[in-house]
Amino acid sequence: MAGSFSNYLENAVLDHVLKVAALTVPTNLYVALYTVAPTDAGGGTEVTGGSYARKVANAWTTASGGAAENSAAITFATATAGWGTVVAFAVFDAITAGNMLFHGTLAANKTVLTDDAVEFAIGAIDVTLD
Repeated sequence: MAGSFSNYLENAVLDHVLKVAALTVPTNLYVALYTVAPTDAGGGTEVTGGSYARKVANAWTTASGGAAENSAAITFATATAGWGTVVAFAVFDAITAGNMLFHGTLAANKTVLTDDAVEFAIGAIDVTLD
C-alpha cells in the first residue's frame, strides 16, 4: 500500500527546505484506519468505537530511492465491536486530531467484525516521494 503525502506535509517540507520554517519532528507517529478514504486535504471517515484507537508506529526504514516503509508490524487492538469495512489508512502526528502526514488505500478492503484484529506486516506501508 503506497502512501501519499498530505497537503499539510507537502507544504511543511517545502517551507523547511526553503528555510521559511523548520519542520518539527513528531514525538510519535500514529496510524489511523478509515472506512471512507481521506484525500491529500484530509477528510474521510476514521473508524470509531469498539476499542479502536490510532496505533503508535515509530519504526520506519531509512528512505532510499524516494521510498520508505514500516520496519515493524503495526497491530491494532482486537475489535470489541464491528469497525465496518476499512478501506484506507493515514499517519498522523497525534493520537487524536493532529496533522495528517500521509495516507493511502488498502490493497484489499477489510471488513472488521467483533474479535477481529488488524495488522500491517513489516513493509506493508510504503511511503513514496518523487
